[in-house]
Amino acid sequence: MRSRTEKKRDAWWTVLLVDPVATPLVRWTAMWTKITPNQITWAALLLGLGAAACFAQGEWQWLVIGAVVYHVSFIFDCMDGKLARLTGKGSEFGGWLDYIFDRIRVLICAVALMGGQYEQTGNVAFVWLAVAVVFLDALRYLDALQIFKVRQAMRTKLQAAADEAAAVTSGSTTPAQPAAAQRTEEEDEASDEALTGEPVVPALGKVTQESFLRRFTRYSRIRDFLISHRIRTHLISGIEFQMAVFIIAPLTGAIMGVTIGAGIGLLLFELAIIYKLMLSTRDFERVMARYRRTIDAAGATASVPSQTDGSTRVSTSA
Repeated sequence: MRSRTEKKRDAWWTVLLVDPVATPLVRWTAMWTKITPNQITWAALLLGLGAAACFAQGEWQWLVIGAVVYHVSFIFDCMDGKLARLTGKGSEFGGWLDYIFDRIRVLICAVALMGGQYEQTGNVAFVWLAVAVVFLDALRYLDALQIFKVRQAMRTKLQAAADEAAAVTSGSTTPAQPAAAQRTEEEDEASDEALTGEPVVPALGKVTQESFLRRFTRYSRIRDFLISHRIRTHLISGIEFQMAVFIIAPLTGAIMGVTIGAGIGLLLFELAIIYKLMLSTRDFERVMARYRRTIDAAGATASVPSQTDGSTRVSTSA
């Protein structure tokens, strides 16, 4: 059941504080109700709006209630995907709906939380803090989408080059080992680098992390430890940022301090991911250049017999 509902790797907040509650609820929902994943998505949004209404009051007791309601909203937000995987009732529209509703929830809760604090204190910094929260949330998810696209493009090009190299060196049109099936850490927060031998097509996760792993030798050990507990190495992602702003900050009453700290943490991890992507693209270009040299060398070798055959035919005719 858990293998069908829980992701192989997830945010540490989800693994430790959500899955122990959400997974049994999903099992019960699937067995005893006719609730659909999209209905749970709507419920998560409505609960998020309820949390925003509490945040807008500005007083501490309302902030605590709002934090609890927001966490319940997030549990529901995780349940819709789990239920979709368990029952097979997921859809492309459902995925879109979930993504859009998440962004709406963050926007409304940020405005409500910081607006309520502005009403209470008159400190205009809370207005700018609301803008910062919305901006950082958008930055995180836009960056994630673009990185996914870049890595997909690299994977496609690597596969095409590998297939062509295999064809010209062996004379076979059979596609090489599919690099497209290999996933990178930014897409799945981990990649299987325990490959033996020299594959025809280097796995993209292995090819594009060589420079990073050489620079940060302890990274693999830390990553393996986290993965063994289903936790992604991206320790401050959009999820942790939201939970800090909308749960930890209201519960502690240190809204400005916690939000600023979470924002800095999110930016640092984003910069680390961008740096890793930069190194990955360099490794990718290096491997592509190797494939191009292989293809060019094979083409040059193939042209030599053709010229020799032509000379032989001329001599025979004479």
